Amino acid sequence: MTVSPLRHLGALAIYCFWIALVSGVYLFIFYETSLAGAWASVERLTQDQWFAGGVMRSLHRYASAAAVLLIVVHVIVEILKGHYKGPRWFSWVTGVPLVWIVVVFGISGYWMVWDELAQYIAVSTARLFDSLPVFTDPMSRNFLTNESVSDRFFTLIAFIHLVGLPIILVLGLWFHLLRVRLPRINPPRVQMAMCLGLLTVLSFVEPAVSHGVADLARVPTEMRIDWFYLAVYPLLSETSAGFTWAVVVGGTFLLAALPWLPPRKAPSVAQVHLADCTGCGYCADDCPYGAIDMVQRTDGRNFEMEAQVAADLCVGCGICTGSCPSSSLFRRVEPLTTGIEMPIFTIDRLKTLILDGRRGRRGGSLVVGCEHGVEVGTGLGKDDRAIVLPCIGMLPPAAIDYALKVGGYGGIVVAGCAQDGCYHRFGDIWTIDRIARRRPPMLRERVPRERLRLLWGRKP
Repeated sequence: MTVSPLRHLGALAIYCFWIALVSGVYLFIFYETSLAGAWASVERLTQDQWFAGGVMRSLHRYASAAAVLLIVVHVIVEILKGHYKGPRWFSWVTGVPLVWIVVVFGISGYWMVWDELAQYIAVSTARLFDSLPVFTDPMSRNFLTNESVSDRFFTLIAFIHLVGLPIILVLGLWFHLLRVRLPRINPPRVQMAMCLGLLTVLSFVEPAVSHGVADLARVPTEMRIDWFYLAVYPLLSETSAGFTWAVVVGGTFLLAALPWLPPRKAPSVAQVHLADCTGCGYCADDCPYGAIDMVQRTDGRNFEMEAQVAADLCVGCGICTGSCPSSSLFRRVEPLTTGIEMPIFTIDRLKTLILDGRRGRRGGSLVVGCEHGVEVGTGLGKDDRAIVLPCIGMLPPAAIDYALKVGGYGGIVVAGCAQDGCYHRFGDIWTIDRIARRRPPMLRERVPRERLRLLWGRKP
C-alpha cells in the first residue's frame, strides 16, 4: 500500500520538531547568553563552523519553518475533509492553541540571535502588549536604549525557548492526541529520510544568515521577514495594535468554533444487542474514535464482558459492525441481528440489499462502496448491484462470502476512500487486513480471491 504524505502531516510536523530540537541543542552549546555575546556567538557558529554550525543553524531554521508549513497544510486538509466536527471537536479545539504555541516558540528563537530582525520583533512585541491594560510599566522601556537590555534578558529568553515552551508544546500535543485512538506519531521511514534529505540540501544551497547586530539607537530599514512565524508583525506595522489583536483573537476563536458552525445533525449511534454479543472485544479494538468500551456482563449470560457505546463519541461509521463475528449473513435468524450495529443501516438491511432481485439469477457484480469514496452507482449492468455503506469498514468479511455463494454474483468490488486518507481513519486498513486474513474477523480461505477486486479513490 502506498501512503501519501497527506496522511502523516501531523507526524511529519512532529518529526521536524525533533530535527529542530537536536540541531538546537548543538547550537546552544556554543551560544552565549549575554548582550555582547548573543549575536557574536551565532556569527562564529555560522561563519567559523560552516561545515557544522552553519549547516546545523540552517537545518534548525528550515526544520522549524517546515513544521509550521506542515501544520498549516494539516489544518487545511482537516477542514476540507470535515475532520473537525462531532467527537473530533476535542482534537480540533486543543489543536488551535498549539498553532500559537509553535509561533511563539519560533519567535523566541529569533530573539536569541539579537540582530536587527530580533530588534524589530522585540520593539513590535512590546508595542503590541503595551496596548493592553495589563502591565503597569510599559514593556517598551526595556528596549529604549542598548543599555536598557541586560544579560538576564537573554538568559530568560534562552530558558523560555529551550525549556518552558518545549514542555508546554509536549503537554499540548498530549492533550491534542488524548482522544485519538492509535495516533500516528511517527511517519514512515521513507518520508522521514526524504524530509531530512530535503532540509539538508536546502541548508547547503541557501544557508541561514543573520541581519546586522541589533542597535536600539537606530531603526532597521531593511529586513528579511520569515512569514512562517512573523506574519503578524507586518500587519502590526501597517495597521494598529488594536486591529492586530482583533484579527489574532477573533481569528483564533472563529477557528476554534468551527466544529459548531453551522450546527451539525447528531449522528446515528451504534446499538449493542446483548443476545448476539459474546464480549470478544473486536469492536472496541477497531473503533477509530474510542467510542466502545468492554464492561462487565449485565445479562447473566456465560460471557465475561459486553460492549458499551459512548454516545458522545460515536460518529456512526459502522466499523464496529464489520468487526463483529456475529455479523454473518449465513445465520438463520429473522430478522437478522448482530452484536453491535447501526440503527440506520442494520445487518438485516445489508442482507436484504444483497439478495434483492437475485432469485433465479446468476452472474453480475456486486459493488460495495462507502459514502465518502468513489461513486459506485453509475455504469452498472442490468445484473449488477451497488450498495453504499457509511464506511467500507462496516462490510463484514462474511458478507463477501455470502454474496458470492448465496447471492450468486460473479464478482465483488469493494470500493472505499483513497488510501491516502480514509474519512474514518482505519476503514480501508481494517478492510484490507480482514480480507488478507491479518485481522479478525477474517475472510474465509475458500472465497476465490480472483473474483474479488479492491478499488480506492475519492469522490469527484
